Amino acid sequence: MLKPLCSLILVATLGAATASAADPAPIKILLLTGGCCHDYKTQKDILKNGLQERANVTVEQIHVNDGSTKPPLPIYGNPEYAKGYDLVIHDECAADISDPVVIQGVLKPHKIDGIPAVNLHCAMHCYRFGNFGKPVTVGADNAAWYEYLGLQSSGHGPQEPIAITFTDKSHAITTNLTDWTTIHEEHYNNVQVFDTAHALAHGTQVINNALGQPQRTNDFVVAWVNLYKGKTRVFSTTIGHNNETCNDPRYLDLVTRGLLWACDKLGDDGKPKPGYGPK
Repeated sequence: MLKPLCSLILVATLGAATASAADPAPIKILLLTGGCCHDYKTQKDILKNGLQERANVTVEQIHVNDGSTKPPLPIYGNPEYAKGYDLVIHDECAADISDPVVIQGVLKPHKIDGIPAVNLHCAMHCYRFGNFGKPVTVGADNAAWYEYLGLQSSGHGPQEPIAITFTDKSHAITTNLTDWTTIHEEHYNNVQVFDTAHALAHGTQVINNALGQPQRTNDFVVAWVNLYKGKTRVFSTTIGHNNETCNDPRYLDLVTRGLLWACDKLGDDGKPKPGYGPK
């Protein structure tokens, strides 16, 4: 009686081992955080935990507890900082890191090596110099970061709720996602959208005057994809200033889909490809 039981256990064990061996390795992500104006100390862990719960990914972090516009991230001066990673999430706020050589080093993994990327919120206001409030010219030194992003933004107004509308509901990232309105959030302007970018969602925000009466409504792209240098997939969203927004399941779902798409691990139905869903 013991022999058949042992055989069953052996078969089951081998079957489990075979299935495990067939599972793909997790997507290895490098998350960069630090700099001005945000609670990165908390948000880095919100993002790490939220993404690892939603997809077969491992998130490693480079974080500096520095609230300046020149956070001393150790990636600066090291163009090989992303070696060994499958994707980089830029969530730093480094508005006054303006040395073109340093900026080209930050871009090297995406520009030369083709490593896909995700950019969140203040990443849109990093690595800028010159007259960045006006549309930059493609190929100019101060256009490098914006060409990578696919969109140029220069600032934001007061924090008010943003009504997010998915304008392309057929894209893999946005299919079956539901429009929603954020809490009070920063709404980034659009100086220009590059031809290589494709908008996925717009956000409208009503700005009131001192009497609490509607003064104007801003309508800007808040989520998009970009094909950088004709080869590198890049997903970006300007949403994500406050901790409550970063911890919103709708936000984390959007960012998860964006990173899976950037790595070509997202099906057309908006679901992770086999082996890349949550474990």
